[in-house]
Amino acid sequence: MRPVGSKYLLEEPLGRGATGTVWRARQRETAGAEAAVPGEPGETVAIKVLKEELASDADVVMRFLRERSVLLRLTHPNIVRTRDLVVEGDLLALVMDLVDGPDLHRYLRDNGPFSPVAAALLTAQIADALAASHADGVVHRDLKPANVLLAGSDGAEQMHPMLTDFGIARLADSPGLTRTHEFVGTPAYVAPESAEGRPQTSAVDIYGAGILLYELLTGRPPFAGATALEVLHRHLAEEPQRPASVPEPLWMVVERCLRKRPEERPSAENLARGLRTVAAGIGAHATPQQAEAALGVAALLAPDPEPATVPGTEGSQGTDAAAPTQVLPTNAPSPYDPGAPTSVLPSTGAPGQGPAPTRAMPPVPPMPAAAPMAGPPEPEGPHPWESQLRAARDRNEQTQVQYLDPQDDPLRRRPQRRPAPAQAPQQPPYGGQQAGYAPQRPPAPQRRQEPPPQRYEPAPPPAREPRPRREPRPRSANPMRIPGLGCLKGCLFTVLLLFVAAWLIWEFTPLQEWIGTTKGFFQQIGDVFASVQHFVQKIGG
Repeated sequence: MRPVGSKYLLEEPLGRGATGTVWRARQRETAGAEAAVPGEPGETVAIKVLKEELASDADVVMRFLRERSVLLRLTHPNIVRTRDLVVEGDLLALVMDLVDGPDLHRYLRDNGPFSPVAAALLTAQIADALAASHADGVVHRDLKPANVLLAGSDGAEQMHPMLTDFGIARLADSPGLTRTHEFVGTPAYVAPESAEGRPQTSAVDIYGAGILLYELLTGRPPFAGATALEVLHRHLAEEPQRPASVPEPLWMVVERCLRKRPEERPSAENLARGLRTVAAGIGAHATPQQAEAALGVAALLAPDPEPATVPGTEGSQGTDAAAPTQVLPTNAPSPYDPGAPTSVLPSTGAPGQGPAPTRAMPPVPPMPAAAPMAGPPEPEGPHPWESQLRAARDRNEQTQVQYLDPQDDPLRRRPQRRPAPAQAPQQPPYGGQQAGYAPQRPPAPQRRQEPPPQRYEPAPPPAREPRPRREPRPRSANPMRIPGLGCLKGCLFTVLLLFVAAWLIWEFTPLQEWIGTTKGFFQQIGDVFASVQHFVQKIGG
C-alpha cells in the first residue's frame, strides 16, 4: 500500500492509460473543506495518478490548481464525480467515485455490438453528460469507449453509462508537452480540426460521440489504418460508409455528427433529443407518429449557436490561417509600416556584382609584395587540402596491379652473400715499428645505396587466339539409329528384323521337319498365342 497525501491509501491498480494509472484506494480520514466530497474513513474510492512527466511540468501543475474549481463543480448523473485533487511533491492525483463495472471498450469486445435502439439510448445519456459539461465551459476532447464506465452491467439493474477523465486532456495539453503539430486525443476518435491544429470547440466532442455511436452499432470505428498518420488522413479526406444493419434515421444522426465542418454538427442537447426520438421510432412497438418523427430527425439536429471553446486554440492564440503575414521593422528612420513589403538581407558580394558565388574551398589569392598588409599574412603555396588531395592521387597512381615475373620478385631471389671486408695489414709488435710507418684508420663503411623505386606498369594481356571454326557435319542419308540407344524407331526396326528373320528361318530351313509340323509360319504363331492365352485364363480361373 502507498499513501497519497494524508487522507488516501492506494491498494491495487485497476487500469493504465495514456495519462496515468487508476488505483483502487481507501480513504483514511475525512477530507477537508477543499474537497467537493468529504467522504468517510474506510470508504473506497478511485484515484487516478497522473504520469511523472505531467507532474514535473510546472505549467500542468498551475493549470491543475487553476481549474480545480471547474473539475470539482462538474456534477451529473452520467459523469464520474471528481471528489478531490491531490498535489504532493512530484505527484498529481484525481480522487473520483469508484464505479464497479467495466469500461465500454471491454464490454464491446466481450459481448459484441449493441442493437440500434440500445446504442441510441446509451449514446443519448452520454450526450446529456456532454451537454452539462459544455454548459460549464468544459470540453472533454478525448471521448471514446474506454472513457465510458458501465455501472450496473452485471444485469442486476439497468445499465448506466458514466463518462470519466474530464479535464485530463485539458491538463495534458501543456506547452511543455505538446507542440503545434501534435494533438490531444486518440487517432481513431479525433476530430478533423484537432488533427489539423485548427481552433477547437465543443463540436470535437460531438464528432467523438458520432464515432462512438458507429462503434456501438458495428463493433469497430469507421476509420482505421495501419498507422496513426493513415487514420488521420482518412478522418480528413473520407466519408463514413453506412452499414446495412443501421436504420436510416439513426444513420442520419451518425452522418450529421461526423461532418467535417464543426459548425454543421448538432449541439449535445439536440443530439440527445434526436437520439431519443430515433430510438422511439425504430423500436418494435413504435407507433406511426413515432416512426414519422424519427424520419424527420434532421430538423432536431440544429448546431450550437455558441459552442464552448477550448482555451489555447482560438484564432488569436493558436494558429490562425487567416491572420495576415507581418514583417519585422527595418532599421530605416521611417516609422514601422505593417503593410510594407518584406525586405531581404543585403548581399555579401561586391557592389554592382550581385551576391558572391558559393565556393567549395576558399581561394588563396597571391599577396603582392608591395601591397599593404591589412591583416595577418596569408601562407604561400597550395592550400593544405590541395596538398592532401594531390598526395592521395599520387598514392593511387603508384599502387597498380600487374603480372610479376618470379625472377623479378624480391621475395623469391636467392640471398647473395656479402663479400668479406678486407683485413687491415698486420701491425708489427709494439716498439718494433718500422721507420716512417703511420697508423692507418679503418675505412669508413660505405652506405648502401637503395635502388630507386620501380614503377610497375601493367602489361597488356596477351591476345587470345581465335578458335577454329567448326565445320558442320554432313547430314546422314539415314538418320535413324539402330537399337540399344533408346530410340523408338530403332526398337521398331529391330522387331521388324527379328520377325523377317524368323519367317525366313521357318520357310527356308528344315526347322519344320525337326519340329514335326506342317503348319505355316503365321498359323504356328497363332497357335502359340492361343495356347498362351488359354494358359493365362486357366491360371486366372
